[in-house]
Parts: sequence; C-alpha cells; structure tokens
Amino acid sequence: MPETPADVKAAPEDAKKTESGLASKVLSPGKGEKHPAATDTVTVHYSGWTTDGKLFDSSVQRGQPTSFPLNGVIKGWTEGLQLMVEGEKRRFWIPAELGYGENPGGGRPGGTLVFDVELISIKDSPKVPTDAKKTAGGVAYKVISEGEGEKPGAKDIATFQLIVSTMDGNVVQDTHQSGQTPSAPLDKLPPQLGEVLSDMKKGEKRTCWLSEPGAPGGHVVAEFELVSFKEAPPAPPAPDDVAAAPDDAEKTDSGLKSKVLKAGEGKDHPKATDTVKVHYTGWTTDGEMFDSSVQRGEPATFPLNGVIKGWTEGLQLMVEGEKR
Repeated sequence: MPETPADVKAAPEDAKKTESGLASKVLSPGKGEKHPAATDTVTVHYSGWTTDGKLFDSSVQRGQPTSFPLNGVIKGWTEGLQLMVEGEKRRFWIPAELGYGENPGGGRPGGTLVFDVELISIKDSPKVPTDAKKTAGGVAYKVISEGEGEKPGAKDIATFQLIVSTMDGNVVQDTHQSGQTPSAPLDKLPPQLGEVLSDMKKGEKRTCWLSEPGAPGGHVVAEFELVSFKEAPPAPPAPDDVAAAPDDAEKTDSGLKSKVLKAGEGKDHPKATDTVKVHYTGWTTDGEMFDSSVQRGEPATFPLNGVIKGWTEGLQLMVEGEKR
C-alpha cells in the first residue's frame, strides 16, 4: 500500500498554487519537455487520499497504470497534469470545487483531495484536418459525395443517416443498425446536427467533426447522409385545457391525470414490457409545443418501460385506436 504523505493534511508553504486554488509540488522531475494538452490521452500511476490520510484509490496498489482523455476527469486533474512532463512525479492538493465537491455521495470522496501522480506517457489526440471547411456556426466538415437540388429550410423535416465515432475510430452510434431511418424537424435537433443538415443537399454525404468537450480530442466524428427532406405540416393546435387538467379528468394514485378524447376499438391494454406504436404531441402548460410525431408524419415505436414514468403508466390505461 502506498505510504500516506506526511503533508496530506494541507499543502506545504513551498507548494506552487494556481489561480484556481490547485496546489502542487514536484516530487521527482521528468525527462520530457512536452506538456499534455487538455484533449490528449495520458497514462499515469496515481494514489489518492483524503486529508485525514485515508487512501481511497491507487493504480500503484493495483499494479496497473491507467489511461484516460485528460478532458474526461475532474477539473483538478485536467489542470494539474498539464503542468507535468513525461516521467515527472508530482503531488497535488485539489480543492473540493476542482474535485468531487464537499459531499458528492455515491461513494466518491469529498473535500480536498491529495494525489501523487506519475505521468508515464502522453498520446496526442487526433486533430481535425486543417483542410476541413467550416459551416457558418464553425462546424468543421468535408463533403464525401455531392447532393443535388436545394437545401432544406430551418423548420423542414429531414430524414437522415448518421454514424458517430470517436476521433480514434470507435463507433458509438450508427442509425443504419436501428432498422429505422430517423426523421426530425431541423429546429428540434441538437444545434450542431441541425446546423450541418440544414447546410446539406438531398443525397449529400459529409464527414463532420462535432465539438464534444469530454471526448478524446475534444470532438467526435459524424458521417451524415441527408436522405430527403420535406416541409413540415402545421403544428397541432394547443388544447384549450393545456394550462391545467379539467375537473372531469381521471386521476391515478400517482397523480397522473388523463381524459379520453376518442374511444378505441381494441380490448387489450399494453403491459409495461410491451412495445407500442403511437402518434403523440406534447406541450408545456403555457401552450408551447415541444415535440410531435404528428407534425413529423411518422409514428414512434418504443418499449413502454423505456420512457418517462407518466407514459409507462398512462399508456397501460389505453387500448388500440384510443386517443387520450
């Protein structure tokens, strides 16, 4: 077991301190000259203590160094390891606001944390190609195959395929494997996705580098194909009783309220483990619509136990053909 530092309770006077409050002291100088960038992947040995001397984690004790993207850990590590060079050993006193907080829960240590870290190696993060073009919003991209015709409008419904990978090539999402080609109003997509697709033509394929702060290299690689797009139909009007449930609405013990708008023809109710196919529209109580499969013209299919609790409970009250 690593020996508890004599100065574990507080940083000594000769420790260097940054503006953020991070204190550190070099235990053994390194031989390298290069410092890691926040988006690089590093390999380290480390041991961590709380200020009462309790060891809570140690790669040294496990006998196995650990590797991670530097922007994917606590702020104190992201900042502190950028001060180091390969081969260096350094002790850090990381204040709670740069660690897990004062009382983080979940078995994580709170308060000031003390770490001894040896920086074994630095792996440069893959970089966005310097010859990539950029959208008006700054998303880097390269066109793989040209499309034709006009570009979609900001509120059009786009049908597209998407493959998302890490900068080092690990696929994390592939819509081709889902069996369904996604469609969505461009103004309802995450900003970077909506921006890219609105800049494409039908049939176009392009590779984009989307900003993702916690990912290796600070980006993910997204391969887009704009299959088609169409003008969005008018949004369903907000219900007259959108602000509050009427007096004749049914109420369950959980507080869920509902009202049958049209009786169904079926007799069977879905179970929580069933998969259902629905059309839906959702509003906030001020009448603002935030999502609608009706407007997209495409019903949604999902396992009933994989959505919000109100849907899981509420749809079990319904039968096929019913509107509620």
